[in-house]
This record gives sequence, structure tokens and C-alpha cells, in this order.
Amino acid sequence: VSPDGALRVITSTDGRTWDSAALLTSPNSDLRDAKITVTPGGQLMLTGAEALHDKLRHTHQSLAWFSPDGRVWSDRHKIGDPNFWLWRVTWHGDRAYGVGYGCGQEKSVRLYSSPDGKTFDTVVERLFDVGYPNETSIVFVDEDAYCLLRRDGQPGTGLLGVARPPYREWSWKDLKVKIGGPHMIRLPDGRFVAAVRLYDNPVRTSLCWLDPQAGKLTEFLKLPSGGDTSYAGLVWHDGLLWVSYYASHEGKTSIYLAKVRIAPRSPAK
Repeated sequence: VSPDGALRVITSTDGRTWDSAALLTSPNSDLRDAKITVTPGGQLMLTGAEALHDKLRHTHQSLAWFSPDGRVWSDRHKIGDPNFWLWRVTWHGDRAYGVGYGCGQEKSVRLYSSPDGKTFDTVVERLFDVGYPNETSIVFVDEDAYCLLRRDGQPGTGLLGVARPPYREWSWKDLKVKIGGPHMIRLPDGRFVAAVRLYDNPVRTSLCWLDPQAGKLTEFLKLPSGGDTSYAGLVWHDGLLWVSYYASHEGKTSIYLAKVRIAPRSPAK
């Protein structure tokens, strides 16, 4: 949490040696929590949020940039509403979806949708508003949407939401565990894997199975992590789950990349 945070894009051909491709900065704000997705047109879309130095009108604004190659980026586009942190963007078909959480007095989350990643409209103004909901991850299965949601107030446990088009009505299940920095992915065999910060001793970043029917998280792999740690990125690539995350268990906070081999799904008994 520095006053002059920047977003750096790094690139690699093998996952081991990384080079800087671009650096995005702001003269009047702290840029935070970069995430990259690919648009239907094949462009890279980089999203983040700025914490403004001048907080007279508002404190936070979500932003997006676009690039054909990861090195040359467009001017920034303001997305979502001021003081609603649009945490992550997920493309489904030709539309982008994302959930923004209130950064000021408003302690609720808001569902947005966009046809181009630049102009976002509100789909649900108050998607959830109990227990300070905030960070999210959305996965689409056919037309069903699944939303993994972090809460920091009481009762402070994570939630799983499910909705059908047009995604205005959601049902929620309490996962009964406190989570941070949630992200999830659906494997080719249909299973859901979530990467979360777990708070029971010791604090760690772990991979968990998510059972959407039962609304249950089951930890299966603790990543080398500890202290200040979280915010994983997940990609299924060449039969492996690639996981990027940060941790401070080795003294200095660093970014790590894990390649995880997932055991085949057990045949049903």
C-alpha cells in the first residue's frame, strides 16, 4: 500500500525467465491489483484500480487498458462507478462481466456487464450487502454463472452465488470458511478449483476443490506461502494448472509461479 503503485506487465516463453514488457504509472494515484484477460477479439485487457491522491470527489476508480501484444497499451478507460472497485473481469461469449465492491460508506457489491470492456452498465445494483462483501471471481458453465465472494464483516465467511441469464436473480450458499483473494477456474474434466487465502493458522495461499452443489471448499494443496499472501491468477495450460501469487514467507514479499499437476478425476463409485 504505497502512494505510487504502478502496474508492470511481465512476459515469459517458459514460465521461468521473465522480462518486463510494459510499465503503467499514474502521476496522481496509486495503481493496484492488476489482472489480465483476453477479449473475444484477441486483445489483452489489463484491469486495475487507482487509489486517488486527491480524495475530494472520490477515493477509487477502476481502469482498463488494451493491447495487441502486451507491450504497447492503449490510453486508460474508466470502468464501473467511482468508489466501486471492479475487482475482476470475466468474458462470457461477447460480453464482459465483473463485480465491483464499495470502497466508501457503501458496503455492497454490484454486478456489471459490458459489450466491449470499455463501457460497463449495471446489471444488479445490490448483488449482496451483508457482512462487507468485496473480492470476487466468476466462472460460467454453459449459461450458468458461479460467483465466489469474499466477506470481511460478520459473519466473515465466503459465499458461492449461482444465477441464470439475465443474471439478475442470485442464490447464495455460505461456504463456512473465511477466504481472501478468491479466484476459481473450471478444469477440462468439469471440476472447480479455487485459489484462496486461508486464515486458520498458519495464514496461507491454498488450492481448494469447490463443490458448487454442496457449497463446500476442501483444501488439497498448500502453496509455499505465508504472512502477507494471496491474489492468485489461474490458467490451465498444457495439462497443468499454472498459479501465480504473492507471498512473504521468505522475508521479502515476492511473486511466485507454481505449476500444479492435477490427479485425474476418480471414477464414480
